[in-house]
Amino acid sequence: HVQLVESGGGSVEAGGSLRLSCAASRLTASRNCMGWFRQAPGKEREGVAVAITDGTGTTYADSVKGRFTISQNKAKNTMYLQMNSLEPEDTAMYYCVADEMGIPQLCGMRLPFNYWSQGTQVTVSS
Repeated sequence: HVQLVESGGGSVEAGGSLRLSCAASRLTASRNCMGWFRQAPGKEREGVAVAITDGTGTTYADSVKGRFTISQNKAKNTMYLQMNSLEPEDTAMYYCVADEMGIPQLCGMRLPFNYWSQGTQVTVSS
């Protein structure tokens, strides 16, 4: 079965940076839609950034545009989320997601992703 191994969460002061990684195993498609969602206590889950594993079809939430960057190592089926200028409002559990949907136009926040990681906590203090 597909596994998503996520790493890189932690605690940082406002203005700091963190980098999340997500390695996917046993995805059978040559191109996959992967990215991150997050959920803060008492708030709804929201998409943060998604992209096709070849670098196309990138979408960011408005709240992170200009601060977060999604990238990939296609050979390793690994995605990265570089988070800069972190704010206390970014504090949440971050989940890596993946789906064998390789069409850029359909790789977005509304895609019902088939695979989810267990999550990693990101805490930003003011």
